[in-house]
Amino acid sequence: MKVAFFVAHFPVLSEPFILNQIVGTIERGHEVDIYSLDGRPQDTSKVHPLVEKYQLIKRTIYAPTRPKNELWRWVKGLTLLLLNFYKNPTVCLQLLDTNRYVSQAKSLKMLYRALPFLEKKSYDIIHCQFSTLGVFGVWFRQLGLIEGKLISTFRGSDISKFLPKWGEKVYQELFTETDYFLANCEFFKNKAVALGCDAHKIHIHGSGIDCNNFFFKERDFPNDGIIRIATTGRLVEKKGIEYVIKAIAQIVKYHPHLEYNIIGDGELKEYFQKLISSLGLNHIVKLLGWKQQKEIIEILNQCHIFVAPSITGKDGNQDAPVNTLKEAMAMGLPVISTQHGGIPELVEDSVSGFLVPERDVDAIANKLSYLITHPELWGKMGKAGRMRVVEKYDMDKLNDELVAIYQQILHSKLTTDHFADKRLISSNS
Repeated sequence: MKVAFFVAHFPVLSEPFILNQIVGTIERGHEVDIYSLDGRPQDTSKVHPLVEKYQLIKRTIYAPTRPKNELWRWVKGLTLLLLNFYKNPTVCLQLLDTNRYVSQAKSLKMLYRALPFLEKKSYDIIHCQFSTLGVFGVWFRQLGLIEGKLISTFRGSDISKFLPKWGEKVYQELFTETDYFLANCEFFKNKAVALGCDAHKIHIHGSGIDCNNFFFKERDFPNDGIIRIATTGRLVEKKGIEYVIKAIAQIVKYHPHLEYNIIGDGELKEYFQKLISSLGLNHIVKLLGWKQQKEIIEILNQCHIFVAPSITGKDGNQDAPVNTLKEAMAMGLPVISTQHGGIPELVEDSVSGFLVPERDVDAIANKLSYLITHPELWGKMGKAGRMRVVEKYDMDKLNDELVAIYQQILHSKLTTDHFADKRLISSNS
């Protein structure tokens, strides 16, 4: 098969779930092109080793980067339009149709993203990795710029944050024109169906991790007495990290021998630095910045408890079962997370860890304190977490299923009932 992946930016360290699907498709013998529809990412100083191993940059087609400055955006956009007009004059004019494409034409997003397709591209499968990109996939196919079966995946922000801004009818055309949908958890599948997606055209397909990269280690109380806690994630509101910092400030009075490592970067870094200082936690809480997977594994290998305190953002943004939780659980760490989005589909409360209400500092503090004083639970919870991840989120199993989905879409009319009959839906769902 010839498969196109639509992404916003590529490569992005915080999106290993997309990288895993790309590599999985290549490893199963299929031809892959990657379309980075918002141009090149600003920071490529650190990339996942798989990007280099499979020379994925050579497979990536970059749309021109759209300037934030409106004047320069129009100058650059119209220049690009004139330079490329000869390739497809009729479509070039349609890309500026504000009656049809409204804000996407006014902002020139339609123009910039369509430029790589002015000379028609043909694929067996076109997989849009967020359904916000799926909208453009539908439009490009209607314009005759691409040809192939169209799949869109609901991953999180596209079915939560995106809706308050654009309205609950924003995906009606997508639901009608797309061949098949995936959702990375039941929570988001149910939201899509409630919005109008045909329940027979959507399948739960989780984001996988390579369990072989995350070695299990049973956790014991450390010889030096220092309990090491970790969180991995972007420093943004949705990740809820500030509530863990405040919880640490509560329990440090009773458990002074702590170390809290926060792996990641983002817009709230300066705020967190000030918060840590104001709470007198500079000697305990460490902002480690972005790390590559190997570095993350080394840090987690020395830790005893993992916390993923996701919350619903003020903009409505929500999480699926986050990969950082899967990685920590695969390594045998007992976890604390929240009753949020798709996370309860991953973390079994009081089995592999604890689930607490969103934004509840006291609850996080209580569960941290409980785990610290009951290290005999760490091993049992860690084993349960590893088993859960291997059962439901093993990357190889999920990539086998993904390619099977592609083939079924390509060769037959696929429904979730058909999948069940063929035994392609398993405990991975």
